[in-house]
Amino acid sequence: MKIELSDMALFVEVAKAMSFRGAAAAIGVPNSTLSRRISALENAIGLRLLHRTTRRIELTEAGRIYFERCKRIVDEARLAHEQLGDMLAQPSGVLRASLPVGFATVFLAPLVAEFAGRYPAITFEFDLSPRRADLVAEPVDVAIRMGESQDSNLISRQITQLPRHLYAAPRYIERTGELSHPRDLAAHECLRLRSGQTDTWTLLNSGESVAAPVQGRFLLNDVGMIQRLAGLECGIAVLAEAVAAEDVAFGRLCRVLPEWEAPPISVYAITETKLLPAKTQLFIDFLRARLRNSRDTPPVMGPNPRLQFGTTG
Repeated sequence: MKIELSDMALFVEVAKAMSFRGAAAAIGVPNSTLSRRISALENAIGLRLLHRTTRRIELTEAGRIYFERCKRIVDEARLAHEQLGDMLAQPSGVLRASLPVGFATVFLAPLVAEFAGRYPAITFEFDLSPRRADLVAEPVDVAIRMGESQDSNLISRQITQLPRHLYAAPRYIERTGELSHPRDLAAHECLRLRSGQTDTWTLLNSGESVAAPVQGRFLLNDVGMIQRLAGLECGIAVLAEAVAAEDVAFGRLCRVLPEWEAPPISVYAITETKLLPAKTQLFIDFLRARLRNSRDTPPVMGPNPRLQFGTTG
């Protein structure tokens, strides 16, 4: 026996109005459709719910019992829909997110502050540890990741792409000399990311692509440390343009081989499911809208050199 909640709701309206015509007018359903749906409901249940005459209708004993039960169910369903509507208008609850440490500290912090100001009923729990959270086993609503997810069972939504370039400290270039071509990187200290290309860097220039051999004493698994070491004159790094802008503005870094660039790196919002609560969907949509053009997103400006971030590979 399959009974639709919508048919139960129609029966409740008829029982309250004690009239097919009155109920039809109240809910905007044709009288003939209403009568047919109630008849189908009675057939599905196997009991008569209404006594019909040419002048009026009355509830049967079964109809009175069914009305009392259905009214509570329909009221609860209506309340649930109203509460969901309120959540969309003013979302609330705890938003749990896993974020890359340096990227979140430098790049996402002002956006999170703006989002929090828009939605004061949302509270936040952020995991900024280097490890990758297990979205299936842990209570995490969304993870922001650099590069694509390796888990095909998760849902990835691209938020933005960050342009990347070569950077070094001005005094490092003064000491070692200017570079004229990517092949010159082979003679330099290159700060390499363990999870990226450790022996070659791909560089692009007006459609030309070069796989430049690189070497160096530093091989790291933390991009924030790579950017910090670049600012300390330890070598050349590939960094995201937007997040390196502060170091450039304060003279800690400068562009190397400015006519060349590395392939952009994508930023993804990763969730366990496509069906998201309003707070999570709004957070993802907000980040995508604000980061759509990463070149126009202002970096966080300040003299603290410890809060730096970049990405290599």
